Amino acid sequence: MVTDFVSQYAKLLVTYPDDISVSIKNLEEKYDEITIVANSEDVGKLIGKEGRMINSIKTVISGCKAKGGVNYRVNVEAKK
Repeated sequence: MVTDFVSQYAKLLVTYPDDISVSIKNLEEKYDEITIVANSEDVGKLIGKEGRMINSIKTVISGCKAKGGVNYRVNVEAKK
């Protein structure tokens, strides 16, 4: 559910939506890491000025924490 939301939301923000991929890793019992891989030209758009865009994504995801009790960490990486 969370990965689908992040994927669809990220595709709306970028120039190359086909290059977006989202993965989730369970690092600890109550801690998941969401990684957004995007085209190198789109990484700045996902982070936004002063990190505002990525912080808004984190804020929305924190609502999922209330439902499932899992903490999330979000990373943005350039496609290799």
